[in-house]
Amino acid sequence: MAPTLYDVKPEPGDLIEVFRGSYQHWAVYVGDGFVVHLAPPSEVPGAGASSVMSVFCEKALVKRAELWDVVETHQWQINNTLDDQYAPRPAHVVVREALESVGREMPYCVFRGNCEHFATELRYGKAESRQVRKAGEVAMAAGVATVVGLGLVALAGAFFGGGNKEKKKNTQ
Repeated sequence: MAPTLYDVKPEPGDLIEVFRGSYQHWAVYVGDGFVVHLAPPSEVPGAGASSVMSVFCEKALVKRAELWDVVETHQWQINNTLDDQYAPRPAHVVVREALESVGREMPYCVFRGNCEHFATELRYGKAESRQVRKAGEVAMAAGVATVVGLGLVALAGAFFGGGNKEKKKNTQ
């Protein structure tokens, strides 16, 4: 069951992480039950916000919305875990800059400029996306495993298949 504002009360400037199946959506809590977030045009309330189409968007809009309109029925949490790495900016600055950016159209790229980059830049002054980094690490590991696997196949082929050439040479 998703937490409610009665269970957990975010503070202005907190980062809100919303779990939407295959990815997380991020927003900045600005107070009074509202968040500011970067949303691709395909991400509209009630349209199944886990839309894969946002991957293909080049622009997104900064929106102010009620937390519950963004969260819908998904699990969410306050996630300021980067506070261990970076000093958070003062909450009033985070909120002011978030509210000033509402209505702004911004470049959007899942890998370099997504909602998590937007939120972390507001809180820390550094655009960072751990889910992109984690996906890159998984892809890198898969790539390394593929290269190692292909290398082992080639090595095995050279080791075990090389005898056939010798036999052919000896029979000629």
